[in-house]
Amino acid sequence: MELPVIDSGPAKETGSLFHCNFCDTEVVRKTAQLLLPGLASACVDNTTGDLFRNPSFVAVALRKEMVEYLTRKSETFIAESIVGGDNTNLNQVKEIPEHPTDIIQDFIDDFVNSKRNLFSRVSSWLSSESREDKIDDFVQEMETESFWPQGRREAVSELLLKNVDFKSAFHCTETFDTSEQLAEHRSQCSFRPVNCSNEGCKATFSASHTEKHDSVCPLKVLLCEQNCEQKLTRRDMDRHCITVCPMKLVNCPFYQVGCESAFPRCTLQKHCSEFIHAHLLCVLEAVHKQEASMEELKQRVQLLEKSHSLNEFSEALDVRSLTLAIKEQEARTKKLERELSKIQRN
Repeated sequence: MELPVIDSGPAKETGSLFHCNFCDTEVVRKTAQLLLPGLASACVDNTTGDLFRNPSFVAVALRKEMVEYLTRKSETFIAESIVGGDNTNLNQVKEIPEHPTDIIQDFIDDFVNSKRNLFSRVSSWLSSESREDKIDDFVQEMETESFWPQGRREAVSELLLKNVDFKSAFHCTETFDTSEQLAEHRSQCSFRPVNCSNEGCKATFSASHTEKHDSVCPLKVLLCEQNCEQKLTRRDMDRHCITVCPMKLVNCPFYQVGCESAFPRCTLQKHCSEFIHAHLLCVLEAVHKQEASMEELKQRVQLLEKSHSLNEFSEALDVRSLTLAIKEQEARTKKLERELSKIQRN
């Protein structure tokens, strides 16, 4: 048995007034998400311990009963929340949940509690985890079989929202004398449904939430947070920044021998060129720390800087490469010294 779909479109009501009827789509969606778990809970609790019935057996009947119960509770909600029954003074409302979804959740909880049989009440004390598992399983079963489609649940949610939203914070209450006036209003109403303008995003929300959605939309295209020139979607930002971004901060490749600098990855070549003196000293100290004093190491650095291999040293971007370049230069220098010594002896 399927429930009738509630028409939430523009309606012409008593007094020849045309009503907008737009609702906050986010609140409607959240409220609709409460209905299926609520129905599943009622069905499980109503049939716990029953050998002849299971949740599926009572689902159709309890769905109808649940909708009628929620509708009735929502219609009488405002009157029952007024102290002394004075329905005209909304400033005297008792302490009640502020958000419509919280109010409707209370209604759902009341309905579920009214459907719990004695065995369910007793067994819940002994095995609450088992109950939750059964409820989750039945929710998945109903979703798989499209027992209560999202669209139909949202239709019910819209009706409940209008009944309990006594401050009109989540639905439009504007009325108009003509359909033309209504149409003009609905094109500008802050509760009108709009689609996300970001390519690939299929989200729908009330116009008043456009800025809020845009600030979190995963498909919003943004400039890199680390100020490289690339544009990418918000959902790809973190991965980009910690992997391939040229502006990602990296430690100097010579940190293991003493350089503590950190800089954007794209400036690695520049850093190694500007700090060649410090890097040469760090590497020499690591290689010859047992063989030479600091003063001797500094003299070796000066000699290396005067050699024709300085450009080769600047292009060495890690400890291993610079160490090899230094050893090659030292080997060439020693060879040259031996040749000069041999010439002088002859």
